[in-house]
Amino acid sequence: MSVRSCRELWTILLGRSALREPAQIEAELDRHWDRLHQGLTYYKPPSSLSAGKVKDNKDVAQPLKDFGLRISKLLGLDEQQSVQLLQCYLQEDYRGTRDSLKVVFKDERQSQALLLKIADYYYDERMCLLRCVLLLLTYFQDERHPYRAEYSNCVNKLEKDLVSNYQSQFEKLFKAEAPTWETHGNLMTERQVSLWFLQCLREQSLLLEIIFLYYAYFEMSPSDLLSFTKMFKEQGFGLRQTNRHLVDKSMDALVDRIGYLSSLILVEGMDIDFLHKCALEDRTEQHQFSSAPDVVKEMDQLLLTFGDIPHHGPVLLAWVLLRHTLRPEETSPVIRRIGNTALQLGVFKYISTMLKGLGVSGNNCTASTAKMCIYGLLSFVITSFEEESLQCSHLIDAACEVLSAPNLAEVFWEMKPNMGLGMILDSAVGMFPHKIGPLLQLLTALLSNKSTVKKVYNFLDKMSFYTQVYKHKPNDIISKDDETLWRRQTPKLLYPLGSGQTNLWMPQGVLGQVMIGGEQGYVVRWEHSYSSWTLFTCEVEMLLHVVSTADVLAHCARVKPILDLVHKIISTDWTVSDCLLPLTSRIYMLLQRLTSVINPPVDVIASCVNCLSVLAARMPGKVWSSLHHTGFLPFASNPLTNMAQCVSAEGMKAGNYGNLLVQIEQPRGEYAVTIAFLRLITTLVKGQLGSTQNKGLIPCVLLVLKEMLPTYHKWRYNTYGVRERIGCLILELIHAILNLSPEGEDQGSTPTLQSLCIYSLANTEAGQAVVNIMGVGVDTIDVVLAAQPSSCGSEGPGQILIQTVKLAFSVTNNVIRLKPPSEVVSPLEQALTQHGGHGNNLIVVLAKYIYHKHDPALPRLAIQLLKRLATEFLLGEWSCLHVVLDLIDSKQQGKYWCPPLLHRAALAFLLALWQDRRDSAISVLRKKERFWENLTTPLFGTLTPPSDTTEPCVLETCAFVMKIIGLEIYYVVSGSLEQSLKDGLQKFSNARRYEYWSQYVKSLVCHIVEMEEEGICYFPETQMLISAWRMLLILSTIIMASHLSGISLNFTAVLLTNSFCLSQLTTPMSVPCLRLGSMMATLLLVLLKQWKRSPDILSPLSLILESVLQADQQMMERTKAKILSALISVLQIQGLNGGDISQLPQLLLSVCETVKDEALALIDNTRHMSQAADTADDEDSMETDSPRGPQKDQRDGVCVLALHLAKELCRTDEDGEHWVSVMRRVPVLPSVLSAVELSLRSKHNLYFTEAALHLLLTLARTPQGAAAVAGAGVIQTICLPLLSVYEGSSNGASQSFSRKSQDSACWPGVYRLCMSLMESLLKTLRYNFINEALDFVGVHQERILQCLNAVRTVQSLACLDEADHTVGFLLQLSSFCKEWQFHLPKLLRDVQVNLCYLCQTCTYLLHSKKMLHHYLQAKNGEALPPGPLPRTQRPPQTPSKEAAGGGEREEAEQKALLAVQCSLLKILSKTLATLQHFTPDCCQILLDQSMDLAEYRTLFVLSFTTPAFDPDVAPSFGTLLATINVALSMLSEMEKKKEPVSLSIVSLASSEEIQALKSLLMFTMENCFYVLISQAVRCLKDPSILPRDKQRLKQELSSELSTLLSSLSRHFRRGSPSSPASGILPSTQSKPPTPGSKASHEGQEPFIQLVQAFVRLVQR
Repeated sequence: MSVRSCRELWTILLGRSALREPAQIEAELDRHWDRLHQGLTYYKPPSSLSAGKVKDNKDVAQPLKDFGLRISKLLGLDEQQSVQLLQCYLQEDYRGTRDSLKVVFKDERQSQALLLKIADYYYDERMCLLRCVLLLLTYFQDERHPYRAEYSNCVNKLEKDLVSNYQSQFEKLFKAEAPTWETHGNLMTERQVSLWFLQCLREQSLLLEIIFLYYAYFEMSPSDLLSFTKMFKEQGFGLRQTNRHLVDKSMDALVDRIGYLSSLILVEGMDIDFLHKCALEDRTEQHQFSSAPDVVKEMDQLLLTFGDIPHHGPVLLAWVLLRHTLRPEETSPVIRRIGNTALQLGVFKYISTMLKGLGVSGNNCTASTAKMCIYGLLSFVITSFEEESLQCSHLIDAACEVLSAPNLAEVFWEMKPNMGLGMILDSAVGMFPHKIGPLLQLLTALLSNKSTVKKVYNFLDKMSFYTQVYKHKPNDIISKDDETLWRRQTPKLLYPLGSGQTNLWMPQGVLGQVMIGGEQGYVVRWEHSYSSWTLFTCEVEMLLHVVSTADVLAHCARVKPILDLVHKIISTDWTVSDCLLPLTSRIYMLLQRLTSVINPPVDVIASCVNCLSVLAARMPGKVWSSLHHTGFLPFASNPLTNMAQCVSAEGMKAGNYGNLLVQIEQPRGEYAVTIAFLRLITTLVKGQLGSTQNKGLIPCVLLVLKEMLPTYHKWRYNTYGVRERIGCLILELIHAILNLSPEGEDQGSTPTLQSLCIYSLANTEAGQAVVNIMGVGVDTIDVVLAAQPSSCGSEGPGQILIQTVKLAFSVTNNVIRLKPPSEVVSPLEQALTQHGGHGNNLIVVLAKYIYHKHDPALPRLAIQLLKRLATEFLLGEWSCLHVVLDLIDSKQQGKYWCPPLLHRAALAFLLALWQDRRDSAISVLRKKERFWENLTTPLFGTLTPPSDTTEPCVLETCAFVMKIIGLEIYYVVSGSLEQSLKDGLQKFSNARRYEYWSQYVKSLVCHIVEMEEEGICYFPETQMLISAWRMLLILSTIIMASHLSGISLNFTAVLLTNSFCLSQLTTPMSVPCLRLGSMMATLLLVLLKQWKRSPDILSPLSLILESVLQADQQMMERTKAKILSALISVLQIQGLNGGDISQLPQLLLSVCETVKDEALALIDNTRHMSQAADTADDEDSMETDSPRGPQKDQRDGVCVLALHLAKELCRTDEDGEHWVSVMRRVPVLPSVLSAVELSLRSKHNLYFTEAALHLLLTLARTPQGAAAVAGAGVIQTICLPLLSVYEGSSNGASQSFSRKSQDSACWPGVYRLCMSLMESLLKTLRYNFINEALDFVGVHQERILQCLNAVRTVQSLACLDEADHTVGFLLQLSSFCKEWQFHLPKLLRDVQVNLCYLCQTCTYLLHSKKMLHHYLQAKNGEALPPGPLPRTQRPPQTPSKEAAGGGEREEAEQKALLAVQCSLLKILSKTLATLQHFTPDCCQILLDQSMDLAEYRTLFVLSFTTPAFDPDVAPSFGTLLATINVALSMLSEMEKKKEPVSLSIVSLASSEEIQALKSLLMFTMENCFYVLISQAVRCLKDPSILPRDKQRLKQELSSELSTLLSSLSRHFRRGSPSSPASGILPSTQSKPPTPGSKASHEGQEPFIQLVQAFVRLVQR
């Protein structure tokens, strides 16, 4: 392949591919360095140029091209790259064959699934690209890496502007708008948007990781630091995501990681290490910030605004250090304030959390680099500031996290003790042993290798000070007068232990420095030399003494750090263990005592067991012999003699550990002891103990197999990852047992550890648990791996899961291998080989592990198990099918009688095959002779009427058959139904079985309703049959019409029967009946929408609606909606007049009552939501604790549908005979208007608002309706609140001119409806509404003017639709020029100017089709068919599939272009009609010599240039002439019958559309002539215009109009439509035609006569 995938490149750079030579690595880097340099900008957005290249590429098959375009749409990715992505995916990740791929491309469901998989692959590609750069930065200076030189060369090439590129990519990601289904297609569901945002967060995190590592090696300039600080402040260190509403709990860790890395970048940018070095060497002027005072000052002001986010802490602390060091004399209150803010934010606690969150793996470069960065910061902080001013306990925690980085422990021991972190250690020593934890915590962190172990051991072995705290001064003390120095008079034992026990002795005369003294007590540091190891032994002894007292917790807190230190020491260097024998020998007694108390301290117990695990690795026999006497481990009270006794756990005791697990750990959800226990037992097993000891471990292993392995996944867990770790440890134990050598196991008759494991796994639920682990599947592993951070190392959840699955495979393999031969198949073997339901065939799941890429051992283990299963079990394929076919064979029924239950079971089995899509079995069955005939036999029988004795299995049998047929019809969408099935369906129709089953369902419903109170015994079967019948009926109507043209139903009978059933089921109150009612309502609705015919079911539906509306149950909500929708469908289908609906008054009353109630409920709901939102304003969470009512605003909700039904009813009742009286009785309009006002103000309830405005618009079209709407206060409801709909946009108001489809529900659409409503009310009410109309236009003048201007820049149908509505409203308003001039003179002038420019824009766009096409392609892809559009090309000379596809594409483009042209033409015609009112009346200005010209402004300048697209060129007479020319050329184009090359308008539009278009063009020309003549005469009469200009005007108009008239004459001779406005244009006197002359069309067109008269006038 020409393009290498990023994943493949990453694999090569890691050295895991066949290309491993340094020269090969260098070649790959040279070839791809530009991709690495570009980063995520390597992936380009779609473009028409790229789409054209894909189309022209002959090397790629057409299906791949087409699918590539779908990928491009979904991912917003360049078309060529989309095809390359598809090719890479097919090569690397596709799990099928070439043939199966063809099937996938043809099947919509499978192709959608493939698209989503490719989306995941694309996300992984982007991550791999960034991981490559991260890999280079990690190792390019590591001398130990084999490719260091190659990496270094590449980094040198990338270095120049890598950070600026990646910083801009980070900002782009951060500000990116989430994709929607409108922009990326229907597959962009909520889940896909969530996955997109998760990917967005991952990429942000990885980009910051790269930037952080970059600045670990390269210096950051002060200006860059300022830039990063501003950027991170703006986005709240990751917390103020543009799409933060998409953040859910699972993403919190990623958001935190972004914050951590942002903070670290800024700290690293301040270069604290170099600052510290400069300060020590007294050359601070060399630090980059010393020469940037302006940046320092700006940073000061910027950081003063910090303090509200924990991520700010380290940044503020580092900045205080920098300012304090560079200019100590300027340490102003500002710096103190910043420092106090850092401490208030808990900066040291935050640092601990941050370093833990970044990862704990030793190979994690980012985490270790972060620790080095923080190490420098902490060292300098401790050196610069007094320890008392810092938060000591959290400081120690932070220091411990830092010191866990590789090599830092060695660096620490080489430092001077009075510098950096050494001062913390010195401070901790000063409080030892009064505070034992801090010192031991630090020293434990400082243990990294054997040399550090020796240092720690010697450090503790030779202590010089002993610090004690006293409440009162002891009697045996002599002190100085100032109480600063004490001397001990007598020797003293430091621990109250018995004689002969280990103790510490403080001799007489020891001096003590009083560190703190007073009434609160004394802290004294004695100058006494002793060994801490002796002290630790005393502490353990003390705990043993107080174990049953109240002091136990305090002593546990002192002993746990000791045990943790011991554990770390002996884990790191075993040779020291002999020196620690006094401590380790006491652990057994400690374990015995602590586990037997009422509330055992689990953390100390876990530390004890951890120590024993390390000891057991070296001396398992000694540990076992000491441990099994403690009572901690499970044990057997009776001798173990046989396997049955072992497995039954007879005589077994759980021990103290078992009790602790059940009583303490499981309820708490914390499992430290369990994890330690499993490690201990595994270590003992691996220690190859003798057979006696191994038998002693049987109770322990049995506890694991019986009580832990089957149930551990159901336990409660507080911490993510613990469940997986426990599962892994259990399998490690079993794996160790199964791998015991024969020498370690006694092969006698009594059970051994190995035989116990084999038997338990083969025959008990423990085996099923292991099978479930293997059944996780490769996809789940990939998901877990993708979810973890890139630098998680080898200890992430994905790696633990892989290890667990590998162990499960190995264990299963060994069990089958070692299991004794038997004729009976064990439960484990059955579980491995059975076919699961719903596609969960285990063999398939196991086989798919061959696609696993991260660990080569996993596919290998899976193949081994599959090979073993294949040799162990020879399975016949589909062996039961013949039996099943015999059971349903109708001819066999004569030979024997098949019981109904057996027949039902056979059909249930067949249904399961269809439901689970068992294609291999289904394909065999389909082709079996008479299969479909035998299957459908039950549907042709006659069932007994429903009664108490009805056989439920008979109903189920028929339901199963209907479901199988339905599923077959549904899935076979290519018209390839089996002929035998088609024949069966035809027979079903001819035998009138549709009518029969409708009647039977009706009788079932009646029986159910009758028996409702008593209860019906076979209701589930009834529900199943009704559901299956519903599915079959719906599929018959929707899909079968394309397969069977001969099908015929008695539509009326089926629909009326269904309506009756619905009426019966909406009156009962039982939940099952209501559920059935909802099902029948859905069926009715689907049938009405599909059949487009309606018998007289309005009456039953009206009665049903009344009964349903009276019910308040929540259960009825969906049924109400469906019935309302059905009524709307019936009204739309029938299109009846008011007199034809007898139910109209009652129906109107019911619906209006519903609308009123729903509107009031919506008001309450919206107010509650607003209050809840106000209280949660300061929180990022989108949820509140207060309960919310049901969501009322839904597209198919009762509220919205009731409004639509009310609209249909009001439209039917045109004369208002009924609705007027109903609305007087029911205050529906005030309720709706109040809800609309609240909705507009809060910008909630979009669907409700749309529906309400449609109702108001319907009413406004009649005089009394308009009066009612206006009288109800519509202007107060809409005028001001409507501002909320389009104001408040972050990018300015113009952003709301969206390029969305104008058909989808949106707030701009609401604005357009409001504009239409104002237009309709003004048109109907005229002067009675003029004041309200002027108020409206005054409030929304900015939007109106913007809309008129926007047509020039946005030609989407939605934008043009708004312009059309706006000009339509202005057209009505222009009839009231004088009122407008009086109230809003400036706005009137602005509107006139903008309308003239709009006329110029529309004319230009209509004149230049190519330019309009270009604009649509470049800006408004949605106006054209989905997907990128290639430029129009000449069709190829030879017909081919590609040519056909290109022709369809071109036709689709031309149709879209025609839609935009029609919209522009509508706008142009209305604009000119409006301008007609702003120019003098033609007759008046021609005839009235004394007319006042000052009343009318000059609208068009005296110029005859063609219209330009430049807003600086003023509209002129040339614009008007060009408008007439464009209209005339479009008329001429429509007269052409056929055009050989390009697609004509005639071929794209219907005859009715063409006729309407012609009338519109005539209307445009008439208005344009009118405005032109009026404006020309006004200029000719204007004394301010020079005579030569008037003469030029006459000459130009005479010439142009004469030419136009001759063209019009030719056109009208061919016949022309009459203008829709011919009656309203002025007509001039003309002679009647003479009897002998031809009656020409010109003589019949008044506007032609007017133009001729004007031409004669100017020619004088």
